[in-house]
Amino acid sequence: MKKIRGKVWKFGDNVDTDVIIPARYLNTTEPEELGKHCMEDLDPEFSKKISKGDIIVAGKNFGCGSSREHAPIAIKACGISCVIAESFARIFYRNAFNTGLLILESQEVASEAEEGDELEIYPEEGKIINLTKNKTYQTKPIPPFMKAILDDGGLISHILKKYKKAD
Repeated sequence: MKKIRGKVWKFGDNVDTDVIIPARYLNTTEPEELGKHCMEDLDPEFSKKISKGDIIVAGKNFGCGSSREHAPIAIKACGISCVIAESFARIFYRNAFNTGLLILESQEVASEAEEGDELEIYPEEGKIINLTKNKTYQTKPIPPFMKAILDDGGLISHILKKYKKAD
Protein backbone atom coordinates (compact mmCIF):
# COMPACT_ATOMS: atom_id res chain seq x y z
CA MET A 1 0.00 0.00 0.00
CA LYS A 2 1.57 3.24 -1.13
CA LYS A 3 1.55 6.61 0.54
CA ILE A 4 -1.49 8.83 0.13
CA ARG A 5 -1.47 12.57 -0.21
CA GLY A 6 -4.52 14.78 -0.29
CA LYS A 7 -6.45 17.77 0.95
CA VAL A 8 -8.62 17.56 4.06
CA TRP A 9 -12.41 17.85 3.92
CA LYS A 10 -13.61 18.24 7.50
CA PHE A 11 -16.81 16.92 9.09
CA GLY A 12 -18.01 16.65 12.69
CA ASP A 13 -19.41 13.88 14.88
CA ASN A 14 -22.14 11.38 13.99
CA VAL A 15 -22.00 11.69 10.21
CA ASP A 16 -24.55 9.04 9.31
CA THR A 17 -24.95 6.97 6.18
CA ASP A 18 -28.01 9.03 5.13
CA VAL A 19 -25.76 12.09 5.01
CA ILE A 20 -22.97 10.25 3.20
CA ILE A 21 -25.36 9.00 0.51
CA PRO A 22 -29.01 10.09 0.77
CA ALA A 23 -31.58 7.28 0.63
CA ARG A 24 -33.12 8.67 -2.56
CA TYR A 25 -30.03 7.40 -4.46
CA LEU A 26 -30.08 3.85 -3.13
CA ASN A 27 -31.84 2.58 -6.24
CA THR A 28 -28.43 2.26 -7.91
CA THR A 29 -25.28 0.36 -7.06
CA GLU A 30 -23.18 2.04 -9.75
CA PRO A 31 -20.18 3.56 -7.94
CA GLU A 32 -19.86 6.52 -10.32
CA GLU A 33 -23.49 7.52 -9.79
CA LEU A 34 -23.24 7.14 -6.02
CA GLY A 35 -20.04 9.20 -6.00
CA LYS A 36 -21.82 12.13 -7.68
CA HIS A 37 -24.16 12.39 -4.68
CA CYS A 38 -21.68 11.84 -1.83
CA MET A 39 -22.31 14.30 1.05
CA GLU A 40 -24.79 16.12 -1.19
CA ASP A 41 -27.19 17.11 1.61
CA LEU A 42 -24.38 18.82 3.54
CA ASP A 43 -22.76 20.37 0.48
CA PRO A 44 -24.48 19.98 -2.93
CA GLU A 45 -21.14 20.68 -4.69
CA PHE A 46 -19.02 18.33 -2.54
CA SER A 47 -18.29 15.71 -5.18
CA LYS A 48 -17.37 18.40 -7.72
CA LYS A 49 -14.83 19.97 -5.33
CA ILE A 50 -12.93 16.75 -4.63
CA SER A 51 -9.58 16.06 -6.22
CA LYS A 52 -8.72 12.39 -6.56
CA GLY A 53 -6.86 11.37 -3.43
CA ASP A 54 -8.42 13.88 -1.04
CA ILE A 55 -9.14 12.84 2.54
CA ILE A 56 -12.17 13.15 4.81
CA VAL A 57 -11.39 13.93 8.45
CA ALA A 58 -14.26 13.61 10.91
CA GLY A 59 -15.12 13.29 14.58
CA LYS A 60 -16.72 10.46 16.52
CA ASN A 61 -19.01 7.72 15.21
CA PHE A 62 -18.49 8.33 11.48
CA GLY A 63 -20.79 6.16 9.36
CA CYS A 64 -23.47 5.56 11.98
CA GLY A 65 -27.00 4.72 10.88
CA SER A 66 -27.97 2.02 8.45
CA SER A 67 -25.67 -0.78 7.36
CA ARG A 68 -25.70 0.13 3.67
CA GLU A 69 -22.51 -0.54 1.73
CA HIS A 70 -23.49 2.33 -0.56
CA ALA A 71 -21.89 4.81 1.87
CA PRO A 72 -18.23 3.72 1.60
CA ILE A 73 -18.74 3.01 -2.11
CA ALA A 74 -19.95 6.61 -2.64
CA ILE A 75 -17.00 8.04 -0.69
CA LYS A 76 -14.46 6.00 -2.64
CA ALA A 77 -16.16 6.68 -6.00
CA CYS A 78 -16.15 10.45 -5.54
CA GLY A 79 -12.36 10.34 -5.26
CA ILE A 80 -11.70 10.23 -1.51
CA SER A 81 -8.67 8.04 -0.75
CA CYS A 82 -9.06 7.74 3.01
CA VAL A 83 -11.33 8.67 5.91
CA ILE A 84 -9.69 9.53 9.21
CA ALA A 85 -12.03 9.83 12.18
CA GLU A 86 -11.90 9.75 15.93
CA SER A 87 -14.09 6.63 15.75
CA PHE A 88 -16.28 4.74 13.29
CA ALA A 89 -19.60 2.96 13.59
CA ARG A 90 -18.82 -0.76 13.65
CA ILE A 91 -20.76 -1.76 10.54
CA PHE A 92 -19.31 1.15 8.54
CA TYR A 93 -15.81 0.15 9.64
CA ARG A 94 -16.24 -3.33 8.21
CA ASN A 95 -18.09 -2.15 5.10
CA ALA A 96 -15.28 0.29 4.35
CA PHE A 97 -12.68 -2.46 4.25
CA ASN A 98 -15.04 -4.80 2.40
CA THR A 99 -15.46 -2.20 -0.35
CA GLY A 100 -11.77 -1.24 -0.45
CA LEU A 101 -11.95 2.15 1.32
CA LEU A 102 -9.05 2.92 3.66
CA ILE A 103 -10.11 4.24 7.05
CA LEU A 104 -7.93 5.17 10.02
CA GLU A 105 -8.74 6.17 13.58
CA SER A 106 -6.95 9.14 15.13
CA GLN A 107 -8.36 11.38 17.81
CA GLU A 108 -5.47 13.83 17.33
CA VAL A 109 -5.91 14.23 13.58
CA ALA A 110 -9.69 14.49 14.01
CA SER A 111 -9.33 17.35 16.45
CA GLU A 112 -6.33 19.18 14.98
CA ALA A 113 -6.63 18.94 11.17
CA GLU A 114 -8.52 21.73 9.45
CA GLU A 115 -10.30 21.83 6.13
CA GLY A 116 -7.78 22.50 3.39
CA ASP A 117 -4.78 21.07 5.26
CA GLU A 118 -2.57 18.79 3.17
CA LEU A 119 -1.99 15.32 4.65
CA GLU A 120 0.43 12.57 3.73
CA ILE A 121 -0.49 9.09 4.98
CA TYR A 122 1.67 5.97 5.26
CA PRO A 123 -0.95 3.29 6.05
CA GLU A 124 1.47 0.42 6.60
CA GLU A 125 3.38 2.42 9.20
CA GLY A 126 0.34 4.08 10.74
CA LYS A 127 1.95 7.48 10.12
CA ILE A 128 -0.01 10.60 9.21
CA ILE A 129 1.81 13.85 8.46
CA ASN A 130 -0.01 17.16 8.35
CA LEU A 131 2.20 18.94 5.81
CA THR A 132 0.38 22.25 6.36
CA LYS A 133 1.08 22.24 10.11
CA ASN A 134 4.35 20.28 9.93
CA LYS A 135 3.08 17.79 12.50
CA THR A 136 3.32 13.98 12.54
CA TYR A 137 0.79 11.63 14.12
CA GLN A 138 0.93 7.93 14.82
CA THR A 139 -2.05 5.61 14.51
CA LYS A 140 -2.36 1.84 14.45
CA PRO A 141 -0.99 0.37 11.22
CA ILE A 142 -3.42 -1.60 9.07
CA PRO A 143 -3.21 -5.30 10.04
CA PRO A 144 -1.73 -7.46 7.24
CA PHE A 145 -4.97 -9.36 6.53
CA MET A 146 -6.92 -6.06 6.23
CA LYS A 147 -4.15 -4.56 4.08
CA ALA A 148 -4.46 -7.54 1.71
CA ILE A 149 -8.22 -6.89 1.37
CA LEU A 150 -7.58 -3.19 0.63
CA ASP A 151 -4.76 -3.96 -1.82
CA ASP A 152 -7.09 -6.26 -3.73
CA GLY A 153 -9.80 -3.61 -3.94
CA GLY A 154 -12.20 -5.07 -1.38
CA LEU A 155 -13.35 -8.36 0.05
CA ILE A 156 -14.97 -9.85 -3.06
CA SER A 157 -11.93 -9.12 -5.22
CA HIS A 158 -9.70 -10.50 -2.47
CA ILE A 159 -11.64 -13.77 -2.26
CA LEU A 160 -11.73 -14.15 -6.04
CA LYS A 161 -7.97 -13.57 -6.22
CA LYS A 162 -7.38 -16.11 -3.46
CA TYR A 163 -9.44 -18.79 -5.23
CA LYS A 164 -7.75 -18.06 -8.54
CA LYS A 165 -4.37 -18.77 -6.94
CA ALA A 166 -5.71 -22.06 -5.54
CA ASP A 167 -6.56 -23.34 -9.05
